[in-house]
Amino acid sequence: MVTPPSPTDAGSDRTLSDHVRDCVEEYFKHLNGHDSSGLYHLVLAEVEKPLLETTLKHCDFNQSRAAIILGLSRSTLRKKLDHYGIS
Repeated sequence: MVTPPSPTDAGSDRTLSDHVRDCVEEYFKHLNGHDSSGLYHLVLAEVEKPLLETTLKHCDFNQSRAAIILGLSRSTLRKKLDHYGIS
């Protein structure tokens, strides 16, 4: 059995969580005291679309394989692809 790489195996000691934290902190800095709303959904949309696109590309656009890798049902994956306009 092959062990999947850890989040830090990509050539850096920083995890995906570290990068997300940095981006959210930078987002708040750019607000300059202004209010914001919908941040949760904004972050999910910013992460989910490239996650789907990159996984599909990795699977040579095989939706069944991509769904397995993502831990989604194929129908859920298809709904998400439609939502983001990914074909």
